[in-house]
Amino acid sequence: MASIDYPLERPAVSLEKGFAQHLYEWVATVDHKKLGLMYVVSALLFFVIAGLMAFVIRLQLMFPNGHVVGPDTFNRLFTMHGTTMVFLVGMPLVAGFANYLVPLMIGARDMAFPRLNAFGFWIFLFGGFLLYYSYIGGSGLYGAGSAPDVGWFANAPLTEKAFSRGHSTDYWALGILVSGVGSIASAINVIATAFSLRCPGMTLSRMPLFVWVMVVDSWLILVALPPLTAAQIMLMLDRYLGANFFNTQQGGSAVLWQHFFWIFGHPEVYILIFPAFAILSEVIPVFSRKPLFGRAAMVGAVVAIGFISLGVWAHHMFAVGMSSWSNTFFAGSSMLVGIPTGLKIFNWTATMYGGKLRLQTPLLYCCAFLFQFLVAGLTGIMLAVAPFDWQLHDSYFLIAHFHYTLMGGLVMGIFAGIYYWFPKAIGKMYNEKLGKWQFWLMIIGFNLTFLPQHIAGMLGMPRRIYTYAPGRGWELWNLLSSLGAMVQFVAVACLVWNLVHSALRGEPAGDDPWDGWTLEWATTSPPPEYNFEKLPVVRSSRPLWDMKHPHDPDWKYE
Repeated sequence: MASIDYPLERPAVSLEKGFAQHLYEWVATVDHKKLGLMYVVSALLFFVIAGLMAFVIRLQLMFPNGHVVGPDTFNRLFTMHGTTMVFLVGMPLVAGFANYLVPLMIGARDMAFPRLNAFGFWIFLFGGFLLYYSYIGGSGLYGAGSAPDVGWFANAPLTEKAFSRGHSTDYWALGILVSGVGSIASAINVIATAFSLRCPGMTLSRMPLFVWVMVVDSWLILVALPPLTAAQIMLMLDRYLGANFFNTQQGGSAVLWQHFFWIFGHPEVYILIFPAFAILSEVIPVFSRKPLFGRAAMVGAVVAIGFISLGVWAHHMFAVGMSSWSNTFFAGSSMLVGIPTGLKIFNWTATMYGGKLRLQTPLLYCCAFLFQFLVAGLTGIMLAVAPFDWQLHDSYFLIAHFHYTLMGGLVMGIFAGIYYWFPKAIGKMYNEKLGKWQFWLMIIGFNLTFLPQHIAGMLGMPRRIYTYAPGRGWELWNLLSSLGAMVQFVAVACLVWNLVHSALRGEPAGDDPWDGWTLEWATTSPPPEYNFEKLPVVRSSRPLWDMKHPHDPDWKYE
């Protein structure tokens, strides 16, 4: 009996030690690829949490006079849903894709500041945990369960002590402030890496468009986050030291908070959507077997969008009573940003036109992005007209526009990127059939959820209400929206199963399963810790393609 027990127990001890060592390697790592994966996995976990919150919201609004949750719980749900999606899903996805891919694409062995990179991830994650600790933290009368309930925008003076007496606003401000430090650290690293660690021959004109977009995105983060941080510090001074920056009862200004918040908040929309722009600019040419149409114009369009986005923030404030000149300026700038954005949509479409399209999951999500982001752009132009915005301000029309931008744009682009680079990061192929099932379920569910909300908004349904009376004409549209949320729930479950199952039991992917042309496909799948045994030498803007096809006459320029 003893001779049988011994070999059964020994592997268990060995596996335990192996797991501990493996865990330590991930926790203590400064490898940009592991940190990038941890950013993405953390963001996807928060995405699932935020999605469950949205699911409960839609259950509450599915029928008139809903009783699934009460008003206080509803306020916490939509506050934490919005805060999570913007700060704990969108921002870490930006950092995750940039961390993983920028060094590989420019032929570098790591980020410029590896330890700062690790610090940025852990401080972001700590900020997220601090925000969610609000569900169990606190003490006294307003202690346990003081999750934020003031909206992801936290408009003053509702965040002052007189109206937010517990610790909910404190958790919101401190959690986001801490996570923002991680975002700034990542942005500094991306810029320094792109400008100082490019491999021989990788001039700025040859730098992949993905890297260009991430550099502009990082500059936007450095410009946009400090105003939000300043506003949060002023808010905490108001709450605990009586500074009265935003306390209207003591001479403060609620409009001042809106200026500070939206100076961050509207560039933030482009900070979040830029990664989708970057992903489409890499995926569409590869799956169309054509070079990107108007590459130089695309770079110029990204820079133009980044610049113009800094001057459009007050179109969120048409209803606060600004002067007619201010309304005119911000209406004009909001329309102006549509020009470079339209140029990008035209160039992606022109790239696909006449190409040898491979309609696999990454390209399908790119096509969905083009349609849904076009809808978001058209409704955005409508909302840039001040009189129209006055009529629909804070209605469900705005909710639909916002979600077509970030859910229909950012998330669809991110899904394209996940499926495209999954073989590189994991070394296994995903299940293509399940990927297409997830795509169609997601597209049907998304449009079923948010397309009816345009109509509900036009019929006068305001946002942030936890229930509504029957007979207002909103019942059908809310029912359709809630059914669409259920379909999306199934789609996300398909995604999670596909990624987990494929990572464990998928077919080997090989180093270059898509026949790509950027440098990340020139190394193994997954790449080694040092990325490249020998730094590559670049002689064109698609070095790997030229290396594999030296006699291809289709396209070649310096």
